[in-house]
Amino acid sequence: MVEEYQGVWVFIEQNDGVIEGVSRELLGAGRALADKLEVPLAGALLGENITELTREVIAYGADEVYYIDHPVLKDYRTESYMKGLMLLAQKYKPEIILYGATPNGKDLASAVATDLNTGLTADTTMLDIDMEKRLLEASRPAFGGNIMATILCKVNRPQMATVRPKVMKALEPDDNRVGKVIQEDIDLKEEDMRTRVLEIVKNVSKTNLADAHVIVAGGKGLGDENGFQLVKDLAEVIGASYGGTRDAVEAGWLPHELQVGQTGETVTPKVYFAIGISGAIQHVVGMKNSETIIAINKDPNAPIFDIANYGIVGDALEVVPKLIEGFKELLGDKAGVVHV
Repeated sequence: MVEEYQGVWVFIEQNDGVIEGVSRELLGAGRALADKLEVPLAGALLGENITELTREVIAYGADEVYYIDHPVLKDYRTESYMKGLMLLAQKYKPEIILYGATPNGKDLASAVATDLNTGLTADTTMLDIDMEKRLLEASRPAFGGNIMATILCKVNRPQMATVRPKVMKALEPDDNRVGKVIQEDIDLKEEDMRTRVLEIVKNVSKTNLADAHVIVAGGKGLGDENGFQLVKDLAEVIGASYGGTRDAVEAGWLPHELQVGQTGETVTPKVYFAIGISGAIQHVVGMKNSETIIAINKDPNAPIFDIANYGIVGDALEVVPKLIEGFKELLGDKAGVVHV
C-alpha cells in the first residue's frame, strides 16, 4: 500500500571513493522535497570502503544514510548495484528515489524501476510536490523542448526520477550536522556475477563545459561558420570556453560535445554569453542557472532576454567585434586569462 512508503532518498553515486557532484546537487533538491513532505531525507550509498563517505552525505543535507559496503560493489555494474539498491528499497520503502541522469544513474534507475514495477521520469529538470496527493511532480522538456511536461506516478511506489546534472543547487556542506547511519549486509559473490570489470578506461576531454567558469556560446543567428568564428575569437581573448546550440552543431560549426542544452551539456558558469541565440527552451534548460547571462541578439523580443541579466540588442556580427577589441584594449597582455 502507498501509505507504507515514506521518505525521500537520493542514490549517492560515487567513483573511486569520490561522490559525484550531481549527488550533492540532488541532496539539496531532496532536502527541499523532504522538508515539504515533513519526512527524512536519506542517501543510499553502495561501494567498497565507503564508510567515510557517509559523513559527507550527511554534511550535504541528509538525515540518514543507508549503505552497503562490499568488494563486489567496488566498480559499478548493473546487476550488483541493482541487487544492493533493491535490498535497501524493499526493506525501508522510500516514497521517492532520485538519481543523477548520468550513464550509471540512468542505467541503475531503469533496472530498479523494472524490478520494482514502478514509474521513472528521465532527465528531469524541475521537481516539486503535489501536497494534496503527496505526488512527486517531475518535469522535463518534451516535444523537442517546446513544452514542459510534468509526469506523475500516481499508483506505484517508490516514485523515481533521474535529474540532469547542474540543474539543481547543492547546499553548503555543514560538517557539524549529525545523522543516522545504517549499514546493511548483502550476499554477493563475484562468481555469480554475469559480467566482469576487466579494465576502466577514462576518456578525458580537453574541453569540459560543465566545469567552465566563463562560456561564450553561439547560435544560428551568427549566420554561418565565419560568423561563428567570432564566438571562438571572443572566447580566446577573455580566456573562456566556447559552445553553442543544437542548430550550430547540426550546421557543423562545432562538435556535439560542445553543445549546450537539452540534448547536450548542462552548464552553470559564472558568466554565459549567449550570442545569436533566440532562447528556445531546449537550449535554455541547459544554461538558465548560469550566474550571469549576457545576451546579444538583434531581435528585441527574443526569449533569451527574459532570462538575461544584461542584454544587447544589435547584430552580433557588428557587436561582437567591438567587444573583442574592447577586451583586448582592457586586458592588454592579460588577454586569454579568465578574470572571474
